[in-house]
Amino acid sequence: MTDEKPPTRLIDVILDEASIAPRGPDVEHERRIAIFDLLEQNHFAPEGAAGGPFVLKLGVQENRLVFQVAHEGGDTHATHVLSLTPLKRVIRDYFVVCDTYYQAIRSASPSQIEAIDMGRRGLHDEGSQLLRDRLTGKIAVDHDTARRLFTLICALHVKV
Repeated sequence: MTDEKPPTRLIDVILDEASIAPRGPDVEHERRIAIFDLLEQNHFAPEGAAGGPFVLKLGVQENRLVFQVAHEGGDTHATHVLSLTPLKRVIRDYFVVCDTYYQAIRSASPSQIEAIDMGRRGLHDEGSQLLRDRLTGKIAVDHDTARRLFTLICALHVKV
């Protein structure tokens, strides 16, 4: 058995710093964890690519989500631009629930925190599935990869 990583994976994620809106330490922490987890284990297979691994630059420009996909050596494979409009509601709702969750963990009962967290995870799953649907025919990702990408998209695009 080998420890070799599959070629259909990300080895680096670069966030477009110009796209990142200022956010509190809880969201920054979540973003760092999402990148770490994403790079540890992911399935990322751009349509038409002979193989990877890949580097992803993720940003937001003019209300559009930009996925710049490059091969490990730096050669650009593709740039995919997706409208953020279909994701706006779930991103907005996700941040409202996240803010409630972060306030609750400081003072609420464990059962209240659990209920809020269930809602947060549900919205996260909804956003992840919507992202997977939007990437169909462009980039194949698994459920966990879509969840982590959704977290990063939220970190990039707060002003919805």
